[in-house]
Amino acid sequence: MKTAVVTGASSGIGAASARALAADGWRVICGARRVERVEKLAAELGNDAVGLGLDVTDQASVEGLASYVDGIGQLDLLVNNAGGAKGTTTIAAADPAEWEWMFATNVLGTVRVTKALLPKLLAASAGSVINIVSIAGHYPYVGGGGYNAAKFGERALTNVLRQELAGTPVRVCEIDPGLVQTEFSLVRFGGDAAAAAAVYDGVEPLTAADVAEAVRWVASQPAHVNIDNLTIAARDQIGPNKVRRADR
Repeated sequence: MKTAVVTGASSGIGAASARALAADGWRVICGARRVERVEKLAAELGNDAVGLGLDVTDQASVEGLASYVDGIGQLDLLVNNAGGAKGTTTIAAADPAEWEWMFATNVLGTVRVTKALLPKLLAASAGSVINIVSIAGHYPYVGGGGYNAAKFGERALTNVLRQELAGTPVRVCEIDPGLVQTEFSLVRFGGDAAAAAAVYDGVEPLTAADVAEAVRWVASQPAHVNIDNLTIAARDQIGPNKVRRADR
């Protein structure tokens, strides 16, 4: 049985990806800060799945994950999904603390986990890294400066990693979702449920399961096939800030 680690697995794309991989026969190690959620998810998944507390911004927490994986002795796939956005202010009104959180989670968290688990992936006969990034890493938009910058950074490190691992058995893929209805907007708007719901008004967005199916498909490809980049958007979304809404 192949083994996968999925970060940010307590909800949204991470939880859906864990479910899709488990259904495809993977043993999944689900990591997230909300321990009770990932433990419940692991119990649901079966296949010897495990739920672990994981804060990708904390080196000791990441080392704990790496130690657990060492104990298993096998790792075939890493899905770097932990991330998120905070705020929609202009650059002039930017809150540096929000930017620091976004860089720490999206960029440095991805680096920290990848570095810790890369030796195990290199030891596998065919290891894979899938980074969940965003179309915000392609197209900057007003009100998304900090998130754009973080996702541009995550895209850059993914591209560099792909180059660095050329000639090894490890594949690197970047998946860039557009508008997905998860807890993402609730976090971005600081828990304002009305503001979060308005993001999806009049449009049928992607679901977490839609993106998870892409994760499952990428991971299932033959070892010689590398899906370098995959962009997924709802039919009604033309860009990060251009969405056709039925009521407008």
